[in-house]
Amino acid sequence: MASRKWTRMKFLNTLFVDKTSNGFIQLFRYLFVGGFAFVVDYGLLYVLTEWAGFYYLVSASISFLAGLVVNYLLSTGWIFKKSKMDNKVGEFVIFSIIGVIGLGLNSLLLYAFTDRVHIHYMISKLLSAALVMLWNFFARKIILFTK
Repeated sequence: MASRKWTRMKFLNTLFVDKTSNGFIQLFRYLFVGGFAFVVDYGLLYVLTEWAGFYYLVSASISFLAGLVVNYLLSTGWIFKKSKMDNKVGEFVIFSIIGVIGLGLNSLLLYAFTDRVHIHYMISKLLSAALVMLWNFFARKIILFTK
Protein backbone atom coordinates (compact mmCIF):
# COMPACT_ATOMS: atom_id res chain seq x y z
CA MET A 1 0.00 0.00 0.00
CA ALA A 2 2.80 2.42 0.90
CA SER A 3 4.62 1.67 -2.36
CA ARG A 4 1.46 2.46 -4.36
CA LYS A 5 1.16 5.79 -2.54
CA TRP A 6 4.85 6.50 -3.22
CA THR A 7 4.36 5.64 -6.91
CA ARG A 8 1.36 8.01 -7.11
CA MET A 9 3.35 10.81 -5.45
CA LYS A 10 6.27 10.22 -7.83
CA PHE A 11 3.88 10.35 -10.78
CA LEU A 12 2.31 13.61 -9.55
CA ASN A 13 5.76 15.11 -9.01
CA THR A 14 6.71 14.13 -12.54
CA LEU A 15 3.56 15.74 -13.94
CA PHE A 16 3.53 18.91 -11.86
CA VAL A 17 6.87 19.60 -10.15
CA ASP A 18 10.00 18.05 -11.66
CA LYS A 19 11.87 19.74 -14.49
CA THR A 20 11.17 17.93 -17.73
CA SER A 21 11.91 18.02 -21.42
CA ASN A 22 9.31 15.32 -22.10
CA GLY A 23 6.98 16.73 -24.77
CA PHE A 24 3.89 14.95 -23.44
CA ILE A 25 4.37 16.26 -19.91
CA GLN A 26 5.06 19.74 -21.29
CA LEU A 27 1.87 19.58 -23.37
CA PHE A 28 -0.06 18.41 -20.29
CA ARG A 29 1.30 21.34 -18.29
CA TYR A 30 0.65 23.69 -21.19
CA LEU A 31 -3.00 22.64 -21.14
CA PHE A 32 -3.16 23.77 -17.49
CA VAL A 33 -1.32 27.02 -18.18
CA GLY A 34 -3.30 27.55 -21.35
CA GLY A 35 -6.49 26.84 -19.44
CA PHE A 36 -5.69 29.46 -16.83
CA ALA A 37 -4.61 32.00 -19.47
CA PHE A 38 -7.81 31.16 -21.35
CA VAL A 39 -9.92 31.90 -18.25
CA VAL A 40 -8.24 35.32 -18.09
CA ASP A 41 -8.74 35.83 -21.85
CA TYR A 42 -12.34 34.54 -21.96
CA GLY A 43 -13.44 36.35 -18.81
CA LEU A 44 -11.94 39.64 -19.97
CA LEU A 45 -13.54 39.21 -23.41
CA TYR A 46 -16.94 38.86 -21.75
CA VAL A 47 -16.41 41.77 -19.35
CA LEU A 48 -15.10 44.14 -22.01
CA THR A 49 -17.81 43.24 -24.53
CA GLU A 50 -20.86 42.86 -22.31
CA TRP A 51 -20.12 45.30 -19.49
CA ALA A 52 -17.78 47.87 -21.04
CA GLY A 53 -19.50 47.85 -24.44
CA PHE A 54 -16.40 47.27 -26.58
CA TYR A 55 -16.77 45.75 -30.05
CA TYR A 56 -16.11 42.02 -29.66
CA LEU A 57 -13.01 42.00 -31.90
CA VAL A 58 -11.44 44.86 -29.89
CA SER A 59 -12.28 43.04 -26.65
CA ALA A 60 -10.82 39.83 -28.10
CA SER A 61 -7.52 41.57 -28.91
CA ILE A 62 -7.17 43.10 -25.44
CA SER A 63 -8.16 39.91 -23.66
CA PHE A 64 -5.85 37.81 -25.83
CA LEU A 65 -2.89 40.02 -24.94
CA ALA A 66 -3.70 39.72 -21.21
CA GLY A 67 -3.78 35.94 -21.62
CA LEU A 68 -0.45 36.12 -23.47
CA VAL A 69 1.30 37.75 -20.52
CA VAL A 70 -0.15 35.20 -18.08
CA ASN A 71 0.87 32.40 -20.44
CA TYR A 72 4.45 33.68 -20.77
CA LEU A 73 5.01 34.02 -17.05
CA LEU A 74 3.67 30.55 -16.28
CA SER A 75 5.23 28.87 -19.33
CA THR A 76 8.76 30.09 -18.67
CA GLY A 77 8.52 29.42 -14.95
CA TRP A 78 6.94 25.98 -15.03
CA ILE A 79 6.79 24.31 -18.45
CA PHE A 80 9.75 25.33 -20.57
CA LYS A 81 12.59 25.89 -18.13
CA LYS A 82 15.30 25.48 -20.76
CA SER A 83 15.34 28.22 -23.34
CA LYS A 84 17.41 28.54 -26.50
CA MET A 85 17.98 32.16 -25.53
CA ASP A 86 19.85 33.69 -22.62
CA ASN A 87 18.26 37.08 -23.26
CA LYS A 88 14.86 37.14 -21.49
CA VAL A 89 13.76 40.30 -23.31
CA GLY A 90 14.51 38.69 -26.67
CA GLU A 91 12.77 35.52 -25.52
CA PHE A 92 9.65 37.50 -24.56
CA VAL A 93 9.72 39.34 -27.91
CA ILE A 94 9.79 36.06 -29.85
CA PHE A 95 7.22 34.53 -27.47
CA SER A 96 5.04 37.59 -28.16
CA ILE A 97 5.54 37.43 -31.94
CA ILE A 98 4.29 33.85 -31.86
CA GLY A 99 1.41 35.11 -29.69
CA VAL A 100 0.64 37.95 -32.12
CA ILE A 101 0.50 35.43 -34.96
CA GLY A 102 -1.85 33.47 -32.68
CA LEU A 103 -3.84 36.67 -32.14
CA GLY A 104 -4.18 37.06 -35.91
CA LEU A 105 -5.33 33.45 -36.21
CA ASN A 106 -7.67 33.95 -33.26
CA SER A 107 -9.22 37.08 -34.78
CA LEU A 108 -9.56 35.49 -38.21
CA LEU A 109 -11.19 32.37 -36.79
CA LEU A 110 -13.39 34.38 -34.42
CA TYR A 111 -14.58 36.55 -37.30
CA ALA A 112 -15.14 33.55 -39.57
CA PHE A 113 -17.08 31.57 -36.98
CA THR A 114 -19.09 34.57 -35.74
CA ASP A 115 -19.77 36.71 -38.80
CA ARG A 116 -19.66 34.08 -41.53
CA VAL A 117 -20.94 30.90 -39.86
CA HIS A 118 -23.15 32.86 -37.40
CA ILE A 119 -22.02 31.14 -34.23
CA HIS A 120 -22.29 33.20 -31.02
CA TYR A 121 -18.99 34.98 -30.35
CA MET A 122 -18.44 33.22 -27.00
CA ILE A 123 -18.75 29.80 -28.67
CA SER A 124 -16.59 30.99 -31.56
CA LYS A 125 -13.96 31.94 -28.99
CA LEU A 126 -13.93 28.39 -27.59
CA LEU A 127 -13.34 26.93 -31.05
CA SER A 128 -10.67 29.44 -32.05
CA ALA A 129 -8.89 29.15 -28.67
CA ALA A 130 -8.48 25.39 -29.05
CA LEU A 131 -6.92 25.75 -32.50
CA VAL A 132 -4.69 28.67 -31.53
CA MET A 133 -3.51 26.84 -28.38
CA LEU A 134 -2.04 24.10 -30.57
CA TRP A 135 -0.25 26.67 -32.74
CA ASN A 136 1.14 28.48 -29.69
CA PHE A 137 2.41 25.34 -27.95
CA PHE A 138 4.18 23.78 -30.91
CA ALA A 139 5.60 27.06 -32.27
CA ARG A 140 6.97 28.04 -28.85
CA LYS A 141 8.34 24.60 -28.09
CA ILE A 142 10.11 24.30 -31.45
CA ILE A 143 11.29 27.89 -31.89
CA LEU A 144 12.14 28.87 -28.30
CA PHE A 145 12.45 25.92 -26.00
CA THR A 146 13.93 22.95 -27.85
CA LYS A 147 17.70 22.95 -27.82
